Amino acid sequence: MESYDVIVIGSGPGGYVAAIRAAQLGNKTALIEKYNALGGTCLNVGCIPSKALLDSSEHYHQSQHQFAEHGIRATGWKLDFKQMIKRKAGVVEQTTAGLDFLMKKNNITVCHGLGSFKDSHTITITPAKGKASEISGKNIIIATGSKPASLPFIQIDKKRVITSTEALSLPALPKSLVVVGGGVIGLELGSVYARLGTEVHVVEYQNAIIPTMDRAMGKELMRSMKKLGVKFHLQHGVKEVKASAKSVVVKANDQKGAEVIWKADYCLVSVGRKAYTEGLNLSAAGLGADDGGRIPVDHQMRTSVPHIFAIGDVVRGAMLAHKAEEEGVVAAEVIAGQQPHIDYNLIPNVVYTWPEVAGVGQTEEELKASGTPYKSGSFPFKASARARASMDTDGSVKVLAHAETDEILGVHMCGPRAADMIAEAVVAMEFRASAEDISRMSHAHPTFTEAIKEAALAATSDRALHI
Repeated sequence: MESYDVIVIGSGPGGYVAAIRAAQLGNKTALIEKYNALGGTCLNVGCIPSKALLDSSEHYHQSQHQFAEHGIRATGWKLDFKQMIKRKAGVVEQTTAGLDFLMKKNNITVCHGLGSFKDSHTITITPAKGKASEISGKNIIIATGSKPASLPFIQIDKKRVITSTEALSLPALPKSLVVVGGGVIGLELGSVYARLGTEVHVVEYQNAIIPTMDRAMGKELMRSMKKLGVKFHLQHGVKEVKASAKSVVVKANDQKGAEVIWKADYCLVSVGRKAYTEGLNLSAAGLGADDGGRIPVDHQMRTSVPHIFAIGDVVRGAMLAHKAEEEGVVAAEVIAGQQPHIDYNLIPNVVYTWPEVAGVGQTEEELKASGTPYKSGSFPFKASARARASMDTDGSVKVLAHAETDEILGVHMCGPRAADMIAEAVVAMEFRASAEDISRMSHAHPTFTEAIKEAALAATSDRALHI
């Protein structure tokens, strides 16, 4: 039986990054993946393919609604939905092939099959075809991720009642789509199809979309998505989803208890994700899961069994690819005897609609709830010269700073390239910058990031210059 210093179970962003870091630190490393392709949910049926479709759909939408304003006049624009899906598949294939290269470069042994514990040091690998084998590890990192969650009364048939996985590869453009859940995944995929001409209804139980993010940004995004034709139904509790061969009927009660019914081509169930530990045989390793199916860990990602670690969606915290990557690095470095740490307050959250939404640190709602004295400064993109030049004037940037010390406590934005711009806020907060610090830094003109400086100016005695 082959022995390794580190065995990683699961090859998503957390798992493959953990394997690479472990190998960089001189450990003999094996990576186990259930499916044929590396990359997990993120690379195969999540982050990467959804972004490919988001970009394609935005290009199409611009051709239909903005090109003429730019002086670009053409006739015969035509949507080739099958080519759009094909391009998405090509992006995924290129990205997973890149992972194969990285595994070889770092001398990581890749084992395909279902990994399960025989005991706390031995992993049984059962391939889809052929005989099972065993390997042993001095240290083991669990990175098995998550899968889409559902509601008890909804039967997901993957034909008419679908998850995000199926929504990424529909055979033809639907005329209508009901999205159950106003969170990140539902809004991203809903915006893809709305841009392409699908009638989209978003049904959300709470009184706001993306409710875990700053509420002002959710309102900004809703206003923008309504321009695409998306219809929002907040405080609606779905009670029945019934599929037939060619359509689906969704029933819900509104905030007053009245029944509302939608008939559509598809129903996308997007009510979150849940930790995936099926087949791991955790009990054989002396491990268990909490009520949410997650594996308890300490601040070093160590489980109750000292040489076994767990990271990513399978442990507590936000289910984000970049959070999983950071935890993978922590686990690998702890195994190597180092003392890394993660500041979870500085893990950014992003919604890749257009405009994008991004935030880091505490929201205004959280600051109010905790009684923290704070001041707020905002700047709308309609006042940005760069945004006007590109016709991307929806949204704003909000900077929240401590009322007494001026330290930045949170930055939230809805606007163009917010997913990239949030990195400036992360760097600033990592070094405990004040709003005054940001307001004194030179930002190139004209750029979208000037909006961050202006919001910081607004948070320091209302000194915004361009509004």
